[in-house]
Parts: sequence; structure tokens; C-alpha cells
Amino acid sequence: QKLLRIEEEIHRRLIGQDEAVTAVADALRRSRSGLSDPNRPMGSFIFLGPTGVGKTELSRQLAQFMFDDPDAMVRVDMTEYGERHTVSRLIGAPPGYVGYGEGGQLSETVRRRPYQVILFDEIEKAHPEVINTLLQVLDAGRLTDGQGRTVDFRNTILIMTSNVGAADLVRRDRVGFGTETDGEGPDHAEMRTSLLGRLRRHFPPEFLNRIDEVIIFRSLTRAEVGSVIDVQLGDLRERLASQGVELEISAAARELLLEEGWDPEYGARPMARTIRRRIENPAARMLLGGELAPDQELLVDAESGRFKYLARQRAGAAV
Repeated sequence: QKLLRIEEEIHRRLIGQDEAVTAVADALRRSRSGLSDPNRPMGSFIFLGPTGVGKTELSRQLAQFMFDDPDAMVRVDMTEYGERHTVSRLIGAPPGYVGYGEGGQLSETVRRRPYQVILFDEIEKAHPEVINTLLQVLDAGRLTDGQGRTVDFRNTILIMTSNVGAADLVRRDRVGFGTETDGEGPDHAEMRTSLLGRLRRHFPPEFLNRIDEVIIFRSLTRAEVGSVIDVQLGDLRERLASQGVELEISAAARELLLEEGWDPEYGARPMARTIRRRIENPAARMLLGGELAPDQELLVDAESGRFKYLARQRAGAAV
């Protein structure tokens, strides 16, 4: 059964956040087994936590797992919906108004592709009227657009990210809490209660009561960011392999990448930039300059805080 191995499949690329993955998986299994209300979206979640800890990556992996396509996800930037009139941009303008017939960003996207993950980024920035519009989706699994058409949301997964309390989470993790992978314990429970209290002050109860799960993402540990390095280097290895080049990273180079790319406040996000700057950019220059060719291996090493690059004949390759 595919749904019984959601956690296993998602953790192939998402590092840590066991509690978050399990909570999402349980909600989706309830939906697919017929135990949830069939007239609502497959799942609805609020993801709380600092930047760079896996909120967007989990959304992307859900799209891949549930719909067999990582592109079956649309991101809606809620900072663009902070004014009352932006509701029409979301669902389409009514008759007689500018933009009528063009369709809304949300309604038209789902009408054309009903099976997908919808990521509402920074939901706390949305105007209350926008929240009321989403309430219709959460409550009935459908939305009436500006042209009066009913759009079906029952085959969508709604994810709303929020930075409410993110600074508190980072502060807690910096002093030693939040490093356990199970997310349990009195400190976690106290933090969860505090964050839920903040959400209740920000959103109406009828909105929060229709959310399946509020999930707290903790900061990544240094070791977990090290695992993120391995995942991202694996992607780069595949891209280089398509050009006949192998990539070898020494333990010293990996450690230096971790030292430069780990930031407790910004999680794994700086690591992608570090890998681009320290590995991808030099590799691109070597490929274009003829220093690195197919059937060769690129060895990346480090010494005295500096990266070193060596192109050499790949083992087993024809000379």
C-alpha cells in the first residue's frame, strides 16, 4: 500500500522533521481511507517554523508522492493579498469589473489542475477577507469564482506556512531545546501551547478549527544539515554524470562546506548557495575552459580552510 510508506518515501529527501512528516501522513491516510469528511480537501495544514527547515520541501515532496509530479504544486505569496480588494485576484473579478473573465490565481489554477498541493506562503499576511474566502474551501471543499463557477478543491492538499513565533523557535533551539527528533517533552509542549495561543490571536476560531493539523517545524541540527549536504551533492552528481563526469568530495571538503553553509537561524537554505559557490561555479568554469572533460573525475578537497579542485582520469575510463 503506497500510503503506508509516506514517511519512508518523503524522508529520502527531507531531512529530520519526523513529527511533521508523521502528522501529515496520518491526516492523508485518514482522508484516503474514508474516515475524513469527503467534502473537504484531502488535507489542510498550517506549518509553523523558521526559514530553511523543510516546510516548502515537504510540500514539494507531498506533490511528488501523492500526484507523481513535483510540479503539481502552486505557491501563492500571501504578502500580495494583504488588501481587501485582492480577493478578486484570488478568485477572479465579478461581472462589470476590470479583469472579469481572466480567472483568479487560485480558482483558475485548481480548475485547470484539480489534483495538486497549494502552498499559501506567509498566511498571516493575508487580509481577513482573503481568510474568509479560504474558509469556504476548508469548510465545503469548493469555491465559487468571480464568474459564478464552482471549483472543486476536494482533491487538493492545502498547506499554509507562517512565521508566527518563528523567532521564539530559533531562540529555544539555540539554548539547547528542540534538538530531539521526536519533538516531545515539556519544553516542546510549552512552546506548542504558546504558538497556538499566538495563532488564535491572529486567526478567527472558525478558520483554525477547520485546519487538520498545526505542525511545528524545529530548527535543524548541525548533523541534519550535514545530511542535507549529501542530498544536494547527490543531485549535483547526477547532473555531472549526465555529462560523463564523476564528482568526488573528500571528508575535509564536506566538513568545510558544513562550516560555511550551516546557519542556525536560516537552516539549510544557505547550504544551497554555498554548494553553488564552492562546487558548481568552479566545476562550470572547468568544464567551459576545457580543464574538465567527459570520462574524468572532479575531486574536491580542502586544506587550511580553502577548497582545492583536481580533474583526473576516471577509474576504468578509456585513456
